[in-house]
Amino acid sequence: MTNILRFVQVFAIGTWVGSIIFFSFVVAPSLFRALPHLDEAGAVVGLSLAGLHHLGVGAAVLFLLSAVLIARSIRGLVRAPSLAVVLMLALTVASQWVVIPRMEALRAQMGSIEATAQDNAARVEFDRLHGISVDLEVAVLLGGIVAIFLVARKENT
Repeated sequence: MTNILRFVQVFAIGTWVGSIIFFSFVVAPSLFRALPHLDEAGAVVGLSLAGLHHLGVGAAVLFLLSAVLIARSIRGLVRAPSLAVVLMLALTVASQWVVIPRMEALRAQMGSIEATAQDNAARVEFDRLHGISVDLEVAVLLGGIVAIFLVARKENT
């Protein structure tokens, strides 16, 4: 049973990390190259990012539930791989339900990001929040890589 639960952990975190990599290095850049307007690409990226975040929350729940079952105790949540996943989950929740709603409100206020001057206060704030969003996603990716390493290392000890 432990092997199956470890597989669930690796599958969950691997799917999440792989999705972040695919989204960041393939989907988002492709949309900004293929679509004629920045606003269109941004709208599709926003929808896709929401899906990625929901996938991440599900992966975190599976990972953490597996950790508890492996440990046969809630103490499974205070082991290093689980702590990395809890941090990833917290950052993902902050991005999806704090940062992104603020960005969406600014986008609605501006009407068009592409047509809004870069020195406009709403645009400046949007760009700042976008930077935070990117930083959060990078931190989640790095946390996921660490979690995968820790789980893989644990299997070999």
